[in-house]
Amino acid sequence: MAGFNFKRFSIAQDNVAMKVSTDGILLGVWADVSQARRILDVGTGTGLLALMAKQRAPDAWVHGIDIEPDACTQAQLNVAASPWSEVAISRCDANTFTPEQAVDLVISNPPYFDNALKAGSDKRTLARHTDSLPFSELLGVWQRASHSQTELAVILPLSGAEQLNQLVLQQGGYLRRCCRVKTTATKAVTRCLMQWSWQQSDCHYSELVIHQGDDYSGEYRALCQDFYLRF
Repeated sequence: MAGFNFKRFSIAQDNVAMKVSTDGILLGVWADVSQARRILDVGTGTGLLALMAKQRAPDAWVHGIDIEPDACTQAQLNVAASPWSEVAISRCDANTFTPEQAVDLVISNPPYFDNALKAGSDKRTLARHTDSLPFSELLGVWQRASHSQTELAVILPLSGAEQLNQLVLQQGGYLRRCCRVKTTATKAVTRCLMQWSWQQSDCHYSELVIHQGDDYSGEYRALCQDFYLRF
C-alpha cells in the first residue's frame, strides 16, 4: 500500500497492520501540546502521532513505543526519513514500560474493539483489539510516566470513550477537554477526542464536523492545515 504524504514528512505503512487514519490525524492535530516538553506516544504504530507531536512541539522530547516489532521498524524508518530523526522509537510492552523521566503528555490512539470479531491477521488483531493494550494498561503507563501535571490524550468511539473516562475518574483524574466528532452535521457522534489531567478544572466541550457537502468542513481544514498537502 502506498504511503501517506504530509507537508513536512511522509508515512510509509507497508509493514504495519493499521494504516494512517482520520482518527490518528485528528488526535495529532487536536491534542494540546502547548505545555509539553516530554511526550510519550503509546502504541505508536507507524510513528504518525510521534511525528505530528514533534512538528507541533519542536522543542519537545518525543518517544514512541509499540509492542509489535514490525511497527517499531516502520516507525523508526519513518522517523529517520523525517526532519526529526531525534524522535525515539522503542519496542516494549506498555504494561511494564516506565520512562526514565516523567513526561508531560501521554498520547495514544488505542485499540478499541473489545468483544468484536477478531481480525484475520495477528498483527491487525494486536493493532485493533484491546487485548494488546487494555485501558487499564494505558492508565498504568500514564500513572507510571506522570508528575502532578502530566496529561493523557486519546481518541475513541463513543462507547469506549465513556468506559475510559469512568476508569480515569476512578483513578483520580479529571477530564479537561472533550471534542465530539461527527462525519457530517446530521449524523451521530462517532468519535470522542479527550484529554485528562490529574489537576481538577472545568472541562471544555466542543464539537467537530469533518465533512460539509462533498468536501471537508472549514473547521477540519483549519485544524489540519499544517499537515494536509491540499489544505
